[in-house]
Amino acid sequence: MFRKILIANRGEIAVRVLRTCRALEIPTVAVYSDADRTALHVLMADEAVRIGPAPAQESYLRIDAILDAARKTGAEAIHPGYGFLSENAAFARACADAGVVFIGPPPEAMDAMGSKTAARRRMQAAGVPVVPGTTEPLRDAAEALPIAAAIGYPVMLKAAAGGGGKGMRLVHDSAELAPALERAVSEAERAFGDGSVYLEKAIVQPRHVEVQILADHHGACIHLGERECSLQRRHQKVIEETPSPLVGTHQDVRDRLTSAAIDAALAVGYSNAGTVEFLMDGDRNFYFLEMNTRLQVEHPVTEMVSGVDLVREQIHVAAGRPLRYTQDQVAPRGWAMECRIYAEDPDQGFMPSPGRLERYRLAEGPSVRADSGAYEGWEVPMEYDPLLAKLSAWGPTREEAIDRLRAAVDECRIAGVRTPLELYRRILRDESFRRGEIDTGWLGRFASPDVPADTQADAAALAASVIHSRTESAVAGQPVSNGSNWKRRARQAGDRR
Repeated sequence: MFRKILIANRGEIAVRVLRTCRALEIPTVAVYSDADRTALHVLMADEAVRIGPAPAQESYLRIDAILDAARKTGAEAIHPGYGFLSENAAFARACADAGVVFIGPPPEAMDAMGSKTAARRRMQAAGVPVVPGTTEPLRDAAEALPIAAAIGYPVMLKAAAGGGGKGMRLVHDSAELAPALERAVSEAERAFGDGSVYLEKAIVQPRHVEVQILADHHGACIHLGERECSLQRRHQKVIEETPSPLVGTHQDVRDRLTSAAIDAALAVGYSNAGTVEFLMDGDRNFYFLEMNTRLQVEHPVTEMVSGVDLVREQIHVAAGRPLRYTQDQVAPRGWAMECRIYAEDPDQGFMPSPGRLERYRLAEGPSVRADSGAYEGWEVPMEYDPLLAKLSAWGPTREEAIDRLRAAVDECRIAGVRTPLELYRRILRDESFRRGEIDTGWLGRFASPDVPADTQADAAALAASVIHSRTESAVAGQPVSNGSNWKRRARQAGDRR
């Protein structure tokens, strides 16, 4: 086992990794920017190294600074958490060149998912269902028109090289296709330096269902069940759960879904923890979307129902050891649900709400878990993702998990910054949510009930296509922090108002 691990991240995920390292009695090294000098992960680690000023480009995204910190402290391995450099194949290769183990998948597996069209071809070859569409970039509108007609409208034009909604257009009929393609190509060229655009069927009001997998370097690969993450705002998940209420008792669907996820992982030579993402329609047909080649933010709900510490398994696999579980030994039990607590104001377009945490008390109790990177008196920095904590609850049934999470949300006391806790109280009491009648556009309709139905459907289809925008950007080599840049998000929110 490793004698020392450096954690190349911040906030609640850095604290989460630290706790597993502590349980394994592995000394830890934290890295921090000037904005995080007094952050919780810095205070908890055995050692801490400054890597630069507040901007992520000058600190958490600096491969040289992180590797220098590992060299100076004698860290044998680096855990990247999620966001920042976690899906950067160049970082994984740089770690190998420096003689440091990257606790994550091989860079070749990251590269395999780098181009969405290439990934679609791989998945088709492996027998994994993909959304109907092209596997090569479109040459022009003349080529696109008969393809769209055969697939059936609405269709989605998507940039092959990136994400974040750029180079993406929802097209309702043939009259819209040519001008939409022209705009998508132009936007893709500006955003990614690559105007390649492909076409796929737009699935209106889909569900977002994903499968957690674990694979080792010895050819073994297992799944830990599915999660549903359909409740999203601005393409970012806010409430996640496992199992999926849509899959529910349909074990045949679950078996096909999880088998497809394993096939997808094996097709790219994957090892370590990863998540295979699918869109699912109301008839429970599912389609591969992409693979997140890292630990997911919502991994606690899987840990609560499976009893498996995913970070511990990541470390074991990275050390070259075989998986400690076979598929038969994984027996998910009950239901778990998580909500993300951000320092932001949902009444003002989810504008960031930086400031000092004058009061900060999260819920405790049986079957409740709080993952946090904050503490009372801490000044929430405005340079990074505003995620303060994740609050999760377990119950033997979905209804009981909802009730426990609702009670836990009611118990939280946070002052000094705005949070979405009141919104969560409303959601967790809503009857349609409690019945599991959700999709990727549900939260938008819940928050804006007066929006016309056709506009809601368009928003849901677009949301389905960009629910992994940060992941896609990271794979494409764009700088991605542990979240969006607050100043940019604030400006965009102001523009919308």
